[in-house]
Amino acid sequence: MAQIQALPLTARAFAPFGDVLDCTGDPDKIINQGLCGRFHDRAKLDFGPEGRAGVSLFNAEPRALPYQLEMVERHPEGCQTFIPMHQNPWLVIVAEPGDVPGPIHAFIASPGQAINFHRGTWHGVLTPLQAPGLFAVVDRIGETPNLQEFWLKETVSITGP
Repeated sequence: MAQIQALPLTARAFAPFGDVLDCTGDPDKIINQGLCGRFHDRAKLDFGPEGRAGVSLFNAEPRALPYQLEMVERHPEGCQTFIPMHQNPWLVIVAEPGDVPGPIHAFIASPGQAINFHRGTWHGVLTPLQAPGLFAVVDRIGETPNLQEFWLKETVSITGP
């Protein structure tokens, strides 16, 4: 069984796979009578010519480390954004691109971090590490199929940092 270590989620390390959404640094704009910092336009949303954005709520069962990864998926018709509705760390898994997934990478998202997978990025399922596993998910709604699953030949064990 292959084993990889999850690293802290950073915008630089995650850039080949998507966007990290967080409130680091100074806000782009101060709004609401000076009481709210707006961190503007943090993700490149792409739903293709035949899709539209949809917002869904997911309530995922918590998983534990080491996590046994058996399957990854991708959405060829649009991006997918996971926005936690909690303040707990959670696991983000991606694979390098190709017709089949390339090498696997894993990250621990800190409280307050969300991610947007670019269209076609191989990734693991939503993986909270504690309850509640409640997330808002923004993804493509459309008539054409937008899910491909790939079952790994060998399980990958993902450990914590």
